[in-house]
Amino acid sequence: MKILTEDAVLVCKHELGKVGNQPSQDWVTIDKRRVLVETDPEGWPITLCPNIGFTVKPCQITLKVDAGYSEFIRVNGKRLCLDTVTGLTDGTPPGTVKYEVRHPGQDWVSGVA
Repeated sequence: MKILTEDAVLVCKHELGKVGNQPSQDWVTIDKRRVLVETDPEGWPITLCPNIGFTVKPCQITLKVDAGYSEFIRVNGKRLCLDTVTGLTDGTPPGTVKYEVRHPGQDWVSGVA
């Protein structure tokens, strides 16, 4: 499993919705790019979700991470984010639309779940 950096691409399951990347720490990097740590992907904005309609709410915010934090590798006590990160969005139908990693932002450093 690859470790996520600030260049990671996360999307909602509607594929076109792109999650904004906002790293919370800046002292651990891979190739001068900040790694993502626990709670980073939560509460991030989602843009361009195509799930739009009269009674349909597009994905706009990521919710709590369900899976994908390393249990063994930590930065300042916070677990690293791996390319298996997934969680729900605020899109409709509620409690069903997930976000996921399309690309980790780097291809060399792996971590363990």
